[in-house]
Amino acid sequence: MNNSFSAAAAGRATTTRRFFSRETTVSILIAAAPATVWALLTDAAGYTRWNSTVTSLQGEIVPGGQLALKSILDEKRVFKLRVKEFVPEKRLVWGDSQGSRVYELVPAGPGQTRFTMTEKIGGPFFPLFARFIPPFDEVFSQFAADLKQAAEATV
Repeated sequence: MNNSFSAAAAGRATTTRRFFSRETTVSILIAAAPATVWALLTDAAGYTRWNSTVTSLQGEIVPGGQLALKSILDEKRVFKLRVKEFVPEKRLVWGDSQGSRVYELVPAGPGQTRFTMTEKIGGPFFPLFARFIPPFDEVFSQFAADLKQAAEATV
C-alpha cells in the first residue's frame, strides 16, 4: 500500500496532480451502516447541520438533480452542480463540466462503512486555471471527519 493511499484511508486527504487534472481523495471507516451514511449524504437541507465545510446547499440530491453549493473554500462562489449518478447506499456522483465528486460507500462489517470521496477536476484548459483553484486536502479531511461524527452520533 503506498503512502498516499494509506493517508487517504486514514481520513487524511491526498492530492495527485497531473498536467491536465488534479484528483483529491479521502477515505475513512465509519461505525455506522451504509444506510445511515447515505441518509446524511443525500439530505441537502441537512448538510450545514453536520458539515462544517459547506455553507449552503440548495436543491435535491436525486438522480439528475440540480444543486447550488457554497463551500468554505470560496464562500462568494456558487457551484452549480448536477447529480450524475445515484446508486442508493453505494455511490453518488455530482459535478459540473470541470469535474466530478464521487462518494462511495462500502460495507465494512456489521454496522461499519468505508466512506471514500474523490474529486477529479481537469480538462484541456486545466493548466490555465489550476493556480486559481485552492487545495482541497484540508476541507476533504474535515468533510470526512464531520460525516463520521454525524453518522456515529445517530447509532
